[in-house]
Amino acid sequence: MDIPKDHPRYKSLMTRERLAHMVEEGLVTPTGLISHGRGEAYDYLMGEKSIAPALEAEKAAAAYLLRAKNPVVCVNGNAAALDPENLIALAKAVPAKMEVNLFHRTPERMEGLISYLESKGAENVLGRIPECRIPGLNHDRALCTKEGIYDCDVIVVPIEDGDRAEALVAMGKIVISIDLNPLSRTSCKATVPISDEMTRALENIISFILELRGDDDAIIKVINEYDSLNNRRETVKCICDSLMSGFETGDD
Repeated sequence: MDIPKDHPRYKSLMTRERLAHMVEEGLVTPTGLISHGRGEAYDYLMGEKSIAPALEAEKAAAAYLLRAKNPVVCVNGNAAALDPENLIALAKAVPAKMEVNLFHRTPERMEGLISYLESKGAENVLGRIPECRIPGLNHDRALCTKEGIYDCDVIVVPIEDGDRAEALVAMGKIVISIDLNPLSRTSCKATVPISDEMTRALENIISFILELRGDDDAIIKVINEYDSLNNRRETVKCICDSLMSGFETGDD
């Protein structure tokens, strides 16, 4: 589709085209398009920018990742389609392992996504041969590697299923979610729920990693001062303020 770059929705339309193409390639499922549309609606409500609570959560995410002993960046189909470059950049910045984990899992789709990430510069992506299961899950998202998800202490889960986020927290892991909906089960259960568009969130976390690296006192201070419940409350308040502002000014 030939979309002019001066179109006011250029980035959004290009993202949709890329996701649709990835569906044709078999890397994203059709239901993933529904998930993306639902998230994009919340981005509208936040003014399509990283609001203050998101930045606070992204800084906390960076602090937890820098303190981790075995951090993992988890990738599903939508995440890989939306921004493989920044997922890989985050993994390298920490550094952290990468593992593909899918709800609609087939050997072909797993291989396709891992090969796709590796073609973009990722190294040693985990997930091809799962040896373990996440306790409490009765679907394929339970399948994981011992080296990666099963033994990790901190895990980044962009565009997550709520039941797996809950199961990972129950295993004692620090779960950093990227989910635009602050009221989703993922956001409610995650240790550090980030309500932001994925590319912005990844870029912000990487920037905070560079800012905090080597400053242990600052890292501990960020972690101690972070409050996930209050952060989600502030996110909802920002959404309400944005809605009222748009209503009063007639912005679309």
